[in-house]
Amino acid sequence: MKTMQKLAVTSVAICAFAGLTGCSGMTQQDKNTAIGAGAGAVGGAVLTGGSAIGTVGGAAVGGVIGNQVGK
Repeated sequence: MKTMQKLAVTSVAICAFAGLTGCSGMTQQDKNTAIGAGAGAVGGAVLTGGSAIGTVGGAAVGGVIGNQVGK
């Protein structure tokens, strides 16, 4: 059950951060980077059981992939 709690907290934090930053002044590439980082963070958290390193690593990898999409 601890893993699900960590995942829920991480997901809520990511969603709150994304909602607060807004996307109105961002380019499409910036938006793709942010979406990739969010998806990567959630994926990293799921794959590593909610570890901080997995979440941050997933966010970094997802951000890079999102940045490269559409180039």
